[in-house]
Amino acid sequence: MAVNASAVKELREKTGAGMLDCKKALEEANGDIARASEILREKGLAAAAKKGDRIATEGVVQSYIHANGRIGVLVEINCETDFVAMTDQFQAFAKDIAMHIAASAPKFVRRDEVSADEIEKEKEILKAQALNEGKPEKIVEKMVEGRISKYYEEFCLLEQSFVKDPDKTIEELLKEKIATIGENISIRRFVRYELGEGLEKKQDNFVEEVMAQAKM
Repeated sequence: MAVNASAVKELREKTGAGMLDCKKALEEANGDIARASEILREKGLAAAAKKGDRIATEGVVQSYIHANGRIGVLVEINCETDFVAMTDQFQAFAKDIAMHIAASAPKFVRRDEVSADEIEKEKEILKAQALNEGKPEKIVEKMVEGRISKYYEEFCLLEQSFVKDPDKTIEELLKEKIATIGENISIRRFVRYELGEGLEKKQDNFVEEVMAQAKM
């Protein structure tokens, strides 16, 4: 069923869970806020949200090098204790995130890292594209806003679909790990290198190669 924004807002304030998680829980609960709260607790998402304010200064810097040495990634992922940082579950999560970054080539961790200037530049490009497509000017603004949302989904790590499970975003995967591990976890920063990037030469599709390996 369709869920109204006020119900999502109320559930978010009550549980501290993310907007998307609240929306999905309300849809599953047919709009029943009490039942939706239970669903979030059952999935550990409400608890994960509460842990999100705790300081995470331990963790790992994980690397991933694509098999043919064409793509390399370093990502810093933080948790609260060095004990958790050394667990197999946390290490596996860090490796998955590094592999995902290699495959999906995000530019930012989260949308608040995108500068206002970059968004304005992107809006200008998208507006010009829409007008060139012959779209009526009165609906162009709405189209641009929709395409900006797609821009965030394409280039912000937390909003990308996880390469190993496209039905969930990296943010949803992160919240699941927070809930199961029991500590706040934060993907702080990353750097991604691709051989020959920026040089004028024939480019193979390394991203598709990495994604194929990730799904094996």
